[in-house]
Amino acid sequence: MIKLEQVEELRKRANISYEEAKKALEEANGDILEAIINLEKQNKIKPPAGGGYYSTKDEIKEVNQFQDSEANRKHKEDISISIKDLFKQVGSFIVKAIDKGNRNFFEVFKNGKKVMALPVTILVLLAIFAFWVVFPLLIVGLFFGFKYRFSGPDLEREDINGAMNSMAGVVENIKKEVKGDNSNGEDSNN
Repeated sequence: MIKLEQVEELRKRANISYEEAKKALEEANGDILEAIINLEKQNKIKPPAGGGYYSTKDEIKEVNQFQDSEANRKHKEDISISIKDLFKQVGSFIVKAIDKGNRNFFEVFKNGKKVMALPVTILVLLAIFAFWVVFPLLIVGLFFGFKYRFSGPDLEREDINGAMNSMAGVVENIKKEVKGDNSNGEDSNN
């Protein structure tokens, strides 16, 4: 489809009527340079003096530079917007995680009495930065009769605390086996 801008440009360059410009562009499939060459071959326009040539190179270069700068600006805006959104989402996630961690607690019991309650946020930080100390202490604590559970609005669930009780039960069975007790209370060494 031939655009009015193309017809105007050809008309200015070749000094021909709108009708002739439109017809020449249609024959050249919208290519202005091809239309000018065809018009020269038909002797409808004179070639430049001295056997010169037509060039739209500088105009195309300016248009391309403008388009490139616009595209780069938009691309940079899109990247900066998406990075800003990413930081906002990560920040929002961290704030929500800390809030949940501070509302829920990791509790330690010995002989049915609560010995300690630690916010889950602190437990997670300790597990990240001192896991080589925290996890062995938790396991050793099970062998000394400590039991663990989570409490709070988000973590006080039967499945989580059931898993904690299962671990305590496994440790109790291991302790009984090491002592040499049978499940019915008899000594297995006799």
